[in-house]
Amino acid sequence: MIKGQCNHHKILETLSISGHGNKVLIADGNFPIMTNSNHNAEKVYLGLSKDLPTVTDVLKSILTVINIENVEVMDSAEKVEPEIFDEFREITGVKSLEKYSRQDFYDICQDEDITLVINTGETRTFANILLTVGVTS
Repeated sequence: MIKGQCNHHKILETLSISGHGNKVLIADGNFPIMTNSNHNAEKVYLGLSKDLPTVTDVLKSILTVINIENVEVMDSAEKVEPEIFDEFREITGVKSLEKYSRQDFYDICQDEDITLVINTGETRTFANILLTVGVTS
């Protein structure tokens, strides 16, 4: 039995064959993953119900398996940044998030280097996070 925090077979399988520079999208429940993500990426549908699981739940689990070197997010048009961005910084340990407009983020998520797309039940808006896989330490 696997005793780590992440035990979803498709997530583990896809992460194990993803290399340095590949990307993982953890999407909120509003993100249109069928039309705005790489069609060749492995898609995992975890969104069971409202906020189950959340993006931050999945993020914490994923970070027990891989190192990351970059974090990208979809920025809101509001003057105040979404609260979840502070959670992303705290969980990932990065000081700066690369922010993109909604359409630019959708375009980036269709790139061929996106290997894994995970749908969650997250209800907060702008709660999508794109992780770049780092090297093994």
